[in-house]
Amino acid sequence: MINIFGLTVGLTGFMMILMHWNDEESYEKWNPKKDQIYAFQAYYAKEKSYGGNISYPMAFNAVKRIPEIEDFILFNSSGIGLKMTTKYTTAFQEDGYAVSESFFNFFPFKIISGSAKNALKTETSVAVSKQTAKKLFGTVNAAGESIKFDNKNYIVTAVYELPEENSQIKPEFIFIPAEQLKADKEQWGNYNFGCFFMLKKGADPAVVKEKFKKDIIELRAALGAKESGMSVQQYMNLYGPDDLLLTPLEGLKLHAKSSWFGTGDFKTIMILFTLSVLILVLSAINFINLKTAEASQRAKEVGVRKALGGTRFSLMMQFFLEAFMICLLSYFLALALTELLLPSFNKFFDKEIKLNDWHIYAYSLAMVMIVTLLSGLIPAFYLSSFKAIETLKGNFSRSRHGVWLRNGILTLQLVISSFFIIGGLIVHSQVQYMMNKDLGFNGKQIMMITFSENDPKPWLKYERLKTELSKIEGVEAVSYGEAVAGSGRSSNSNIDYQQQSINAENGSMDYDYLQFIGVKLLKGRWLNPALASDTISNAIVNEAFVKKLGWTDEQAFQRSFKPGFDHKKYKIVGIVKDFNLKSLKYKVEPVIFFHYRQTEWKRFNVYNIQVKIKPDDIDGTINRIKKYWGTSAEPGYPFDYYFINQKFAKTFEQYQKQQTLFTILNAMVLMVALLGLFALSSLMIEQKLKDVAIRKTLGASDHILVFGLTRQFLWITVTAVFISIPICYYLMNEWLKDFAYRIDMPVWPFLVSFCVLLGLTFAVVSIKAYKATKVNLVKYLKYE
Repeated sequence: MINIFGLTVGLTGFMMILMHWNDEESYEKWNPKKDQIYAFQAYYAKEKSYGGNISYPMAFNAVKRIPEIEDFILFNSSGIGLKMTTKYTTAFQEDGYAVSESFFNFFPFKIISGSAKNALKTETSVAVSKQTAKKLFGTVNAAGESIKFDNKNYIVTAVYELPEENSQIKPEFIFIPAEQLKADKEQWGNYNFGCFFMLKKGADPAVVKEKFKKDIIELRAALGAKESGMSVQQYMNLYGPDDLLLTPLEGLKLHAKSSWFGTGDFKTIMILFTLSVLILVLSAINFINLKTAEASQRAKEVGVRKALGGTRFSLMMQFFLEAFMICLLSYFLALALTELLLPSFNKFFDKEIKLNDWHIYAYSLAMVMIVTLLSGLIPAFYLSSFKAIETLKGNFSRSRHGVWLRNGILTLQLVISSFFIIGGLIVHSQVQYMMNKDLGFNGKQIMMITFSENDPKPWLKYERLKTELSKIEGVEAVSYGEAVAGSGRSSNSNIDYQQQSINAENGSMDYDYLQFIGVKLLKGRWLNPALASDTISNAIVNEAFVKKLGWTDEQAFQRSFKPGFDHKKYKIVGIVKDFNLKSLKYKVEPVIFFHYRQTEWKRFNVYNIQVKIKPDDIDGTINRIKKYWGTSAEPGYPFDYYFINQKFAKTFEQYQKQQTLFTILNAMVLMVALLGLFALSSLMIEQKLKDVAIRKTLGASDHILVFGLTRQFLWITVTAVFISIPICYYLMNEWLKDFAYRIDMPVWPFLVSFCVLLGLTFAVVSIKAYKATKVNLVKYLKYE
């Protein structure tokens, strides 16, 4: 029963993580051109980070100058939500994409109505999905129909069906960002687009990468150097990129370093898979250990079989068949348990996985065969290597080979258990540290409302709404900030000072935004609406900005710099304490805060309004704001809002899930390990009952007998913990390196693991040892 239970638990964990991995790898497999399509990513050595953006001229010239590149597609926006009006209805439609005209060449969706060939040729062309066509026109045959959105009339050129298979790219409508493409046609330095390249069949991505660096990056650097008066090498050193990465389309979900559709997390998948394999190995060790101990008890039977002419092959086949029957039963039970747990598993990972992929059955069955092979082979190999006379005497269990085999396997089992305990406690400590760290801002009761309707002058819309929302009962304050903690939205520019250049996040804002979110001012002053210069060229920066340029605080106030988003020089009037805009996995990056009216570009990019609510009637205030929004602010649009502190808390979700998984795996490991230890100790103590009877007859007390029987297991546990310490230290230190804000490696998890395993081992073994002291002396000594 212990064997079956352990293998069932191990196989279930293995299959579920395998399904998760298989599901992540299945994205974009439907695309017939997947082997030719590669996502563009650039590496910046100074920032030690990847970027997923490219400029229009770089992509356009790559096709012209590099023969191996067949085509390119640009993404300017994804996840767009717009109010759409047709002659039939008006509805809000989400998940729109603004792309270049080659979209259907890269993603050949099935066309239901219209044609994909010239679907995005003109500025007024729009293609819609089958679901969107039904929603707006009541039919899928909508080619030629008219839609009004974004203050412009569009003609539906194609209706397409989205793939049922896994894909990150599932737009509900597609159109060309004509104005952005025109504005950026000659702007080599405007990295406003995500990009895929289609290579010709047989083209080597490594060759394309080198040609891109030589023919495109160096060309951009030459043009930039000419404008700035620098040398080409100086320009490349300042602005990069330093390297490129072309990720295959089908590897985008897991392996992308930076992408418009999310960053890959292959490392986490591999950690989970490795842990699931370790649990299965632990179950297999139990099986092997128990089969070995059991086989040694059956040594006389084996000796008789050998004496009667039994061969090594027949002996192995016997053990194989016994092991296979148990493993096969465990396999079927694991399939049933997996099906039972799948709904909870899907909810945990937000997936819709089904147990219908033959790969899962094949790989898990292969693992069953490996376990069967090992658990049958090891005891059979050792038993068949002894002479018949030795096995008939039952000496295998007392031989050096038998003892070393069991002790070695038991040590490995306890090393794995110790690793899980230490690893689980360190993950818990890191997650708690992140949850409790001072973020440097206060997002409580601050509601962020995103504008849904495109306005020709969004800054005037914000100023009007600020006045109106301030009048609503329960509203404490209203402000605007471009760089919002936890939003995942960012805009970056180069900051140039003499021969220095850094990359900084843009934080256009209202005058009081930093005070509004509770950021601490270290030196200088806040922006002041009474000072004209505070809407022209003054800025506030964070500590990281000053440190990145290598300035002291005093130097920062004396020097002026030129940001990439403006032609004039800016002066620093205040320095604020660093606060986290992104997950605590990342270091605080340099940020420049300035009034949104300082540049035309930023005025037109005002996209939200933030409302601080009084604590006494939060629900009532939300309802009043919602009513005003639906009737006066943006009628016909959804009320799209969230609280900043709750949104930022979602950046911890991934690590909280890892913590939960480690806890579950810990429980599984300890349960399997301790049951195995109990069974093994029972078998081994059974073999020593005659020794116990003799010692008891000679006057040994119960506690001496118990200690004597448990001592061997306690030494094995101590050895296992000491072996696991350097392994755990190295692996968990590597895991912690991914975090900019991390705990120092604590000592207490190693001590806890030592005490817990020692205590549990003694408790489990001593139960059987104590029972052994109550043996019937006559039964074991009557033949002596």
